[in-house]
Amino acid sequence: MDNLVIRQATIEDLDTLLSFEQGIIEYERSMLPDMMTGHFNYYDLKELIENDDSKVLVAAVDGKLVASGYAKLKKSLNYLTHEFHSFLGFMFVSPDFRGEGINGKIIDQLTIWSKKKGATVLCLTVFAQNQSGIRAYEKIGFDKNVIEMRKDI
Repeated sequence: MDNLVIRQATIEDLDTLLSFEQGIIEYERSMLPDMMTGHFNYYDLKELIENDDSKVLVAAVDGKLVASGYAKLKKSLNYLTHEFHSFLGFMFVSPDFRGEGINGKIIDQLTIWSKKKGATVLCLTVFAQNQSGIRAYEKIGFDKNVIEMRKDI
């Protein structure tokens, strides 16, 4: 895709990024039966854009934003050998551009940023029901790690 540009997000991108976030929430509603039905936000996107310990990237095609993702440095559990890791989130690709490898290109750039910050491990979460997401992450080298389970009581 010759007309694809991946760049750092700016505050000027915020309205589009907020709509991407709502797209993620709508997609995930069917996977989490007790998710709130009203409007809410997963992320503080403004803080993520402005913070030195996080990097928000967007992908644009012909100047139109079509995808996003972030990496944020987080303290690791005290029993791990690495003090911190880079957590990936806000992975969104507009429906018309899915399957084009854009998410992988964003993750490649976030990996470079994470390494420069000293991270040696990338982590992310994905719903177990999101089989296409799991396959996409496995395709670019992620392995399943801890499986979180739940039971409604």
